[in-house]
Amino acid sequence: MLSAFGRAFRTPDLRKKLLFTFGIIVLFRIGSVLPAPGVSTRVIHDCLTGNQDSASKNVLSLINLFSGGALLQLSVFALGILPYITASIIIQLLTVVIPRLEQLRKEGSAGETKITQYTRYLTMALAVLQSTGIVALARSNRLIPNCTSNIIRDPSIYNTAVIVITMTAGTALIMWLGELITSRGVGNGMSLLMFTSIAARLPSQGTGILQAAGGVVFTLVLLLGLAIVVFVVFVEQAQRRIPVQYAKRMVGRRMYGGTSTYIPMKVNQAGVVPVIFASSLLQLPQLLGQVWTNKTFQDFDQRFLARGDHPLYLAFYAALIIFFTYFYVSITFNPTEVADNMKKYGGFIPGIRPGRPTAEYLERVLSRITLPGSLFLGIICVLPLALLNLTKNQQFPFAGTSVLIMVGVGLETVKQIESQLQQRHYEGFLR
Repeated sequence: MLSAFGRAFRTPDLRKKLLFTFGIIVLFRIGSVLPAPGVSTRVIHDCLTGNQDSASKNVLSLINLFSGGALLQLSVFALGILPYITASIIIQLLTVVIPRLEQLRKEGSAGETKITQYTRYLTMALAVLQSTGIVALARSNRLIPNCTSNIIRDPSIYNTAVIVITMTAGTALIMWLGELITSRGVGNGMSLLMFTSIAARLPSQGTGILQAAGGVVFTLVLLLGLAIVVFVVFVEQAQRRIPVQYAKRMVGRRMYGGTSTYIPMKVNQAGVVPVIFASSLLQLPQLLGQVWTNKTFQDFDQRFLARGDHPLYLAFYAALIIFFTYFYVSITFNPTEVADNMKKYGGFIPGIRPGRPTAEYLERVLSRITLPGSLFLGIICVLPLALLNLTKNQQFPFAGTSVLIMVGVGLETVKQIESQLQQRHYEGFLR
């Protein structure tokens, strides 16, 4: 990986793309610490310093993760990339339900452009809703637990509207920065910004563990984190390759087909989406407990669900991850559609008849390979939470969502850089 980056910096046009990407990331981090107008940074700093443990278990911790800690600081980029991620997932799920979206997806680049436009509109709508809810929590002093001071200096309607508009505009600017990286940088812009947000929190989390638990535990956490990263890289690269043979056919005077390829079916076919679904669903009881004053429900929530290391919470978390893995894979990979496309172009799996038998074979392989993938996601996400006692209730820096996103984005970025290097390496053969 380091050699690939070294060769990239020695290539002039790739060096420009890397420096441009680095400049956009710097602007993104500046916006993540730049406070919105009318927000008291001193009060936020004092509240976060005195309530680090409670803030890490906040009901909005998932948004705070994807914003790189900018949410609890009420910065310009407080919402981070999460509205865009949520909108993309919703559009992807609606593609299965709404025939118009499914038709657009099959139309190629023109349809994808239209779907991207719908995703942007939905992102802005979600940004308005989320920013309004966050500012409302800040006005009522419920954004940061145990913080009684006024985070917003002037809680008037005008000032509240200005903060909401600023955060919404910040989300639009983040989308534009991500598209700039995709078009003029190294590519994969939104994912790189998400990678940057998560990586920005690692130093503070490591410092908190070092101060609370000591050097020995800090070293053990680093070694365990390295083992988790290696394990995630191994599983992320693992795939089942199903061979596909294309029959020869004559078109005019030319012979087409007769080639062999394969269908790559990854062990972790669903990626990090099931983890996001499960985390969001488990945070709903905490959100409901803030507005519903039922004593029995609040006691149950505080006893079993508020603590991330409780066995019941861990069991619910793992079960939801496994369920959403099967659910998401079933709606994103259609064996019948793949089998029909293979049959249309004269392709077949050796030993399997085309058509329905091929679809049944793909569905059987998919169900078997999804089981280890779902167990892998469950272990990666539950293990860090089970180690909260080891880190003295400090947030584990290599949590499931963080390490899955960082490893996935890192591998994809390196692959893109290497592919661009290969294009320039073989330029002389193409002339």
